[in-house]
Amino acid sequence: MERILLIDDNPDIGAMLDTVLGDTYAITKAYSGTEGLLQTQQQAFDLILLDRMLPGKNGEAVLHNLRQTLTTPIIMLTALSDKDDIARLLMAGATDYVTKPFNIKELKARIVVALRQNAAPATSTAPAAVSFGPFTLAEKDYTLHWQDQSVDLKKKEFDILKLLFQHPGQVFSKEALYTQVWHEPYYGDENTVNVHLTNLRKKLRQLDPDQEHIATVWGIGVKLV
Repeated sequence: MERILLIDDNPDIGAMLDTVLGDTYAITKAYSGTEGLLQTQQQAFDLILLDRMLPGKNGEAVLHNLRQTLTTPIIMLTALSDKDDIARLLMAGATDYVTKPFNIKELKARIVVALRQNAAPATSTAPAAVSFGPFTLAEKDYTLHWQDQSVDLKKKEFDILKLLFQHPGQVFSKEALYTQVWHEPYYGDENTVNVHLTNLRKKLRQLDPDQEHIATVWGIGVKLV
């Protein structure tokens, strides 16, 4: 049985997750950031659910500490809806996030996907690089290259850009991007896709500030140009 660590000071959330997830996962609960960090030192977990608002050491600080030593999937539980705040959490190492009050079906789906992706073996048949015009995506280290410069990409940023590189000029709706990159049902929340697209645009501009390469097609979606 896969092991999940819940770091949240609200005992009601712990009790609810015991009820809805306890038959599928072994759930360990920690009620503060310090306790959560101690738990990760004492045993291994397959996934961590981390509340952003914690007493003492807050969730962002805990996330930073965890990412010094662990590659375990971490799903943030947050009341935030501001895209810049969510982008900061993702850039700091969060695998995904769920906004409170969360839908339990959505949380279950995100847990399943995060665990599946973490367990997926690397394939030797994947291409070493994917190119579009002057840009090259290096799959071995998730980097984007342009002339003699490069930027690092997060896994989902890489996957989005790879999909766009493979279909230049094709318009993708936010739903299509989500279902093809996250491989899970789309719940109508565009925040996750928007945050990743915003980060990608910033990184593309770092390399080529003279042109916008991800264009918005109003009312439809985005395309690579």
